Amino acid sequence: MTSIPYRRWVVALVAAALVAAATAVGPAVAAGRPAAAVVRTDQGALRGTVAADHRTFEGIPYARPPLGALRWAPPRPGPRWTGVRDATRPGAACAQLKGLPMDEASASEDCLYLNVTTPRTSARTPRPVLVWLHGGDFRFGQGDVYGGERLAAEGDVIVVTVNYRLGALGFLAHPALAGPDGSTGNYGLQDQQAALRWVRRNAAAFGGDPGSVTLAGQSAGATSVCAHLAAPGSAGLFHRAIMQSNSCANPVQSRSEAVQAAQELAGRVGCTDPGALAACLRGRDTATLVDAVGYPGVGVDLGPAVDGRTLPADPADALARGRLHQVPVLTGTNRDESTLQVWGMERSGMNCAQPPAPGQEPESCRLTDDQYRDQVRAMFGDRAEEVLARYPSDDTRSASEALGAVWTDQGYAEPIYSAALAFARRAPTYVYEFADEDAPFFTEGPEPTFPTGAYHCAELPYLFGVDYAEALTPTQRRLSAEMVRAWSDFARTGRPGWPRLRADAPYVRVLAGGGGSGTTDFAATHSYDFWRSLRG
Repeated sequence: MTSIPYRRWVVALVAAALVAAATAVGPAVAAGRPAAAVVRTDQGALRGTVAADHRTFEGIPYARPPLGALRWAPPRPGPRWTGVRDATRPGAACAQLKGLPMDEASASEDCLYLNVTTPRTSARTPRPVLVWLHGGDFRFGQGDVYGGERLAAEGDVIVVTVNYRLGALGFLAHPALAGPDGSTGNYGLQDQQAALRWVRRNAAAFGGDPGSVTLAGQSAGATSVCAHLAAPGSAGLFHRAIMQSNSCANPVQSRSEAVQAAQELAGRVGCTDPGALAACLRGRDTATLVDAVGYPGVGVDLGPAVDGRTLPADPADALARGRLHQVPVLTGTNRDESTLQVWGMERSGMNCAQPPAPGQEPESCRLTDDQYRDQVRAMFGDRAEEVLARYPSDDTRSASEALGAVWTDQGYAEPIYSAALAFARRAPTYVYEFADEDAPFFTEGPEPTFPTGAYHCAELPYLFGVDYAEALTPTQRRLSAEMVRAWSDFARTGRPGWPRLRADAPYVRVLAGGGGSGTTDFAATHSYDFWRSLRG
């Protein structure tokens, strides 16, 4: 049964040398003094923005634009410049359609940029670095949406947010595009590795410690972190891992599945002649390729895949065999992850008795009991009645809430907890559940017809500065401060401030608002044993 598709000596010497080199760039600044607006990287000088409690440097090209012959090629080292480059505005998002309210449509392939946020003042010792990989199903998203000022100023860490190639331009594994080594696809993962190498070379210029890097991500970003835990080329580039709302227990695409998806996309854009496939694909404009990928459920599913080189093994298999990079792990889920997916169904109009005409905005239509049962039966076949009995739609829970609970527990809670237990056998592992039932919702789009609770993405405004959701209340700001402290403490020490997960002491930290944070019997809350039995 498948899950819902929404998945040290040499290093120390290098780090010491990088710190020494970066320190030699300019005069030392006494600890606590305001840090400069200009920093010098290995590419050239950058001028950023200095605010009351933080500095930001945006639109930094960590790799050459992947244009022309560099489309569907590994990233090349970024450009160098003379003078001082303006770094007060973000670079373009990688090519994509409009997705969730935080996403913006883009037709740009010149998009390999990152953003750095630091505390405003200098420090006596280098600060830990948190590198953030955004989510978006490997077809949406951009780094600058996630403002790092809260984590930087309150958590005293350096925050780096990254753009990476998406969709067909980031993950098209067509054999016709194979490089000299025979591999193809996973360009987006290679971009992320290039960004991590940039951080290793340049963190010290911003006051960061290249020997203390935490790789973090949410949703597809968490899947990316899982991939880097299994990728040989990522070894030593980070020292702790944070995975939010996705799991290493969910497999990535096999090589054959990735090739099949690539062939489907080639057909969609009219590239079917075997003798001219590479030239045909390279000749297609950006918009055509983005449109062909489309939206989840109706488009082509592209993402990380086992390719024998960048990703020699599936991270799920590597986790089961204990062959992942052994670093401390912080992982968790939101209590009501899949209510966002149900809202998406309503938003699309697919629940409506009369679907909207092309070009018309749909009304938000409530899921009916019959539609709920149809969805469960289509997914679970002869086990559907067991699911319906455990998750009834009745006077206390609407059809939308019931479907959201089914998808949450089967697609998120079970695989994330299973992965956490596997991690805990070999590395310090800490687990959380974000459970603010009044989490602020998006300001754009139709109102949900049911309580969305702690939906997929709901924790992000508590960690980052965002402008797509309602403002946090005073109670939620206190929860935000607790979470920022936990995330930054983990980035600094490998411990977030609560007990680690053990098989005989399965501690899961609940992060809640009005009711306060605490612990929970996660397995019972999410019917873990039931879903394990169905996974078989």
